Amino acid sequence: MELDFNSCDESFNHYRETYEKLLKKTLEHLALNFNPFLSVTLVDNDFIQKINCTYRHIDRPTDVISFAFIDDSSDKDKVLHSGTNVVLGEIYISLDQAKRQAQSYGHSLDRELKFLFVHGLLHLLGYDHTTEKDEKVMFSLQDEILPSGVL
Repeated sequence: MELDFNSCDESFNHYRETYEKLLKKTLEHLALNFNPFLSVTLVDNDFIQKINCTYRHIDRPTDVISFAFIDDSSDKDKVLHSGTNVVLGEIYISLDQAKRQAQSYGHSLDRELKFLFVHGLLHLLGYDHTTEKDEKVMFSLQDEILPSGVL
């Protein structure tokens, strides 16, 4: 398992270890068998807005953006159970948005940063929330991986 971690604010560098633990927990929860590599970068709103505008054509900041390197092919399930090295992709999390959302939802920044990581990771693993059915599956997994009492 390898997690490349970068942050625009050094005071958040300890999240590398937190995200490595959440990565391991997520893979175990989903019973996946492969050796993942992914990149996680904590950014500011200006940076994530540029990414959002360039790749999603939405000119405003967002909380998390994931770029999955595994396509939607029929081989994806095989890859995630292959026992081999797999480059999952990249996750960008806006610290500014995370702070706003934590305050808005009335919970800690720590909880929000963990949630956004798991949310982004599930996207890398092929989960989405574009339909109501998919949203129920993905959000249920988020709740199982990060039960509110544990945060």
